[in-house]
Amino acid sequence: MRKAEVYRNGVLAGVLTETDSSTYVFTYNEAYFNDNTKSGISLTLPKKQLEYTSEHLFPFFYNMLSEGTNRVVQSKQLKIDENDFFGLLLATAQFDTIGAITVKPIK
Repeated sequence: MRKAEVYRNGVLAGVLTETDSSTYVFTYNEAYFNDNTKSGISLTLPKKQLEYTSEHLFPFFYNMLSEGTNRVVQSKQLKIDENDFFGLLLATAQFDTIGAITVKPIK
């Protein structure tokens, strides 16, 4: 099982988990969820429920990954399988992302 903290503008919004059965769970941080001044992290993961589950990496997070040749180069440099989308997300979405969301691995 692998986990990551998801931040929106530097504020902890929730936790993204890849379970051992290869399903994905995004759970909003309770304080973030209950704060009406904070918006959902995406239109597809609104603050209407505390937890979301998917058989695949949520499209919102998948779209944070590089594509094509850039993904191939990243996976070779980082020594991560090109099809390990969660691993690539953990390695590349910690600091300099496009938008307000960053993803930091939980060790």
